Amino acid sequence: MTSGCNKLDVYDWLSDMDLPSNYKPFNIVEVRFKGSRKDFFVNTDNIYLEMGEMVAVEPSTGGYDIGHVSLTGELVRLQLKKNNVNPETVEKKIYRKANEADVAKYNAAKELEWETMHRARKLALDLGLSMKISDVDYQGDKTKATFYYTAEGRVDFRELIKKMAEAFRIRIEMRQIGMRQEASRLGGIGSCGRELCCSTWLTDFKTVSTSAARYQNLSLNTLKLAGQCGKLKCCLNYELDSYMDALKDIPNDVDRIETRSGVAYLQKTDIFKKTMWFSFPGAESWIPLPIHKVKELAELNKKGEKPESLGQTTEKVEVVKPVILDYENVVGQDSLTRLDDKNRKRKKKKPKSKTGTTVNKAENEKPAPQRTGRPENPQNAVKEQVKPASEANTTGDGATKSVDPKKRRRFNNRNRNKPNNNKQNGGE
Repeated sequence: MTSGCNKLDVYDWLSDMDLPSNYKPFNIVEVRFKGSRKDFFVNTDNIYLEMGEMVAVEPSTGGYDIGHVSLTGELVRLQLKKNNVNPETVEKKIYRKANEADVAKYNAAKELEWETMHRARKLALDLGLSMKISDVDYQGDKTKATFYYTAEGRVDFRELIKKMAEAFRIRIEMRQIGMRQEASRLGGIGSCGRELCCSTWLTDFKTVSTSAARYQNLSLNTLKLAGQCGKLKCCLNYELDSYMDALKDIPNDVDRIETRSGVAYLQKTDIFKKTMWFSFPGAESWIPLPIHKVKELAELNKKGEKPESLGQTTEKVEVVKPVILDYENVVGQDSLTRLDDKNRKRKKKKPKSKTGTTVNKAENEKPAPQRTGRPENPQNAVKEQVKPASEANTTGDGATKSVDPKKRRRFNNRNRNKPNNNKQNGGE
């Protein structure tokens, strides 16, 4: 019946269904107001209403109130049945759809609620009343205000009502609520990180006791078990039935088992795995035993018999070592260089000379090794037979010029790359 987690919104799952031709619409409408307050009203004039429209309705006292239509049609009949309300007992009526004047007065009344609440708190503090005013709800016609307060006991607020009536010039109604209802009206974020259950979808508040925490093996820490209302969290009852069903098979009167080697004491109980852990005094390891084994040993102790030991169990205690992950691989990312060969060295580009040929730096530092044996290409053997660097080469003008070994190697490399042509190579 709810849309999302908001208990004030209702999903009309019958809106897309075709109604019978002779169908008479249900004349009771559900209207919601500030907070979680809802009420049922009779649509005596058969006004066509849709969900979300603002209507002027009959309040419990004089005047009129403004609310929003939350449900119409056959779903209202189901809501009446759910809330144990007899349709014949609904007497309050819907006056009309809210007009512009009604909406303007309604908005003006809602703007006064914050200031009125703080002024009322100051008046209660001046009178020394042990009460806390948590919320104020103005009626739609701005003639009445309802003050919600919390207190540990009964409070005599007659003098407070007189002073508030003089200060605000409206009719006053005081209504005491509990701590859970206060949290429901104010709202907030719980320790789970989500919006409070009481302010979203939870409508009925059941009592929560500390035994619910004991059954679930929770530590009795009031700071962790208490909610924003100061009471025990309502969510302690959510899984209590599952724990109660699981605890039926676990013996609750076995806290020690006597053996001939010593007395083993109960250390821990895994409710859902149905395993009980025992240990001997001074021993570092715990011995896990299934439930049926614990019952057998407990029956032997009742008869006055002591077993040799707790028995060999196939279950072993595995110590899980914490896995320390780097920040980069905390969610399992792959490395960007996972496909690169770490052993492969990057090739460095060789610088080029002015003539366009590549110069090897290693050859600049060390002379080329002497070739021995038969050359691979016999035609290039003539080219390799050049004069040593110590000999002088005579030019055409009679000047002598020494042959650089580096130039000689470059000359040989250029000739080696040329096609095999006897004319070009001087073979004729």
